[in-house]
Amino acid sequence: MISKYVIIGGGVASTGCIEGIRKVDPSGGITLITAEPYLTYCRPLISYLLEGKTTLEKMLYRPESFYEKNGVRVMLATKSERIDPERKTVMLSDGTSIGYEKLLCATGSVPFVPPFEGLDTVKSKFSFLTLDDALELERAITPESRVFIVGAGLIGLKCAEGIHGRVGSITVCDLAPQVLASILDSDSANIVEETLQSHGINLILGDTVAKFEENVAILQSGASVEFDVLVLAVGVRPNVALVRDAGGKIGRGIIVDDTMLTSLPDVYAAGDCTESFDITSSSSRVLAILPNAYMQGECAGINMAEGYSSYANAVPMNSVGFFGLHIATAGTYTGELHEIRTPGCLKKLYVNEGRLVGFIIIGDTTRAGIYTSLIRNKTPLDEIDFELIKNYPSLMAFSGNSRLKMLGGVV
Repeated sequence: MISKYVIIGGGVASTGCIEGIRKVDPSGGITLITAEPYLTYCRPLISYLLEGKTTLEKMLYRPESFYEKNGVRVMLATKSERIDPERKTVMLSDGTSIGYEKLLCATGSVPFVPPFEGLDTVKSKFSFLTLDDALELERAITPESRVFIVGAGLIGLKCAEGIHGRVGSITVCDLAPQVLASILDSDSANIVEETLQSHGINLILGDTVAKFEENVAILQSGASVEFDVLVLAVGVRPNVALVRDAGGKIGRGIIVDDTMLTSLPDVYAAGDCTESFDITSSSSRVLAILPNAYMQGECAGINMAEGYSSYANAVPMNSVGFFGLHIATAGTYTGELHEIRTPGCLKKLYVNEGRLVGFIIIGDTTRAGIYTSLIRNKTPLDEIDFELIKNYPSLMAFSGNSRLKMLGGVV
C-alpha cells in the first residue's frame, strides 16, 4: 500500500500536519499511524481526567469527524518499527509495510527511567505520560494508597494534583532543591511549594532514590519512604529511534531545518521528538510544549504538500496550574530583571538589549500572551509603553498602528 502522505505519531503535531497539508493539497491521501489506541488527545489533560474534571471525549484534540472530513486513514494501535528511506516505506509491527511520498515523524517523547537499584522489586510502578498510564494508575490506587512520586517537574506535580483526595498520602521527591526546576527560579518555586504543602503534598527536595527494596525507597540521604504505589516522573526524552536508525541526523532530538525537513529525503519531523531553535537563547534545544508541536506540524504539512512555510521563532513557554495557583513562563531568565509584586501575584520580566526575553508569572496570568508576543516578535521596548505594560498588559501600551496590525486591521 502507498499513501501520498504518511504521519507516524498521534500527538498534536500530527493534527497540525494534517491541517497544514489540507491548506495546500485538498485531496492527497493521508495515513496516520499511531501506537496508541486513541485518536489525538490533549496529554496535559490526563491529570484532569483523574480528578474527574474532564472526560475521554472532551480530551480529544479534534472531534472524530475531523479525520473523515480530511480524508485521513487512521491506523490505531499500530507500531511503526522501521523507516526505509531508500524504498520510502514504513515497516509496521504486524509485518506489513506502507509506502509514502512524504513522511512526518511525530513520535513525541518517551519516559526517562533511571537505572535505580532494586526497581525490578517494585510491583506497582507507573509512568505518567499517556492516557493509558493515567488509566492504569487510576486502577491501582485506593483511598488508603501511599503514593511515592519520583520527580517534582511538571509531570510529577500534575500527577500529584490529579490523585489528590483519592489516596491516603502523596510524597514527591526530587534531586533538585526546588520544584519545577526547569521553569522556575527558587523564589517563585517557594510559592508553588507552599501551595502544594498546604494541600497535604509531602515534598522531599535535594534528595533522591539510592535504591528500592520492594515497597521501600532508600534515599541518598539515608532516609526511607514506604509506599504502595510508585510513579516515575523523572523526565522524558525525545523518541528519535526511527529517524536515528534510518541514518538521520540526531542531537538531543531529531535535527530539522526551518521547514521541518530532516537529513533524510522527504522525511520531516515535528513536535517533542525534535530540536527547535530557541530565539530567546539563540540555541537549538528540545522544546516539548504543545503549541510548538502544533506549529511545527502545520509547517511540516504545508511543505510536504509542496507549499512553503518556515518555523524559526520557537519560544519555550508553559502555562500550568496547581490547586488554583496559576503559573505562566516563557523565554530565558537573563538580562535586567523587572519585578512586580502585587497581592496574590509575583511577576518577573527579563529585558536584554532593549527587548523582553523572558518572564515568570505566579498568580494572575491573564494576558500573559501579550508578553509572549513581545518575546516572539522581538518587539523593541522603546516602541511601546513598557512602564504601562509591566503592570497592566494590554493593547493600550502599543501605538495605534501596532494595535491595528495586531487586530488584523489595515494600516
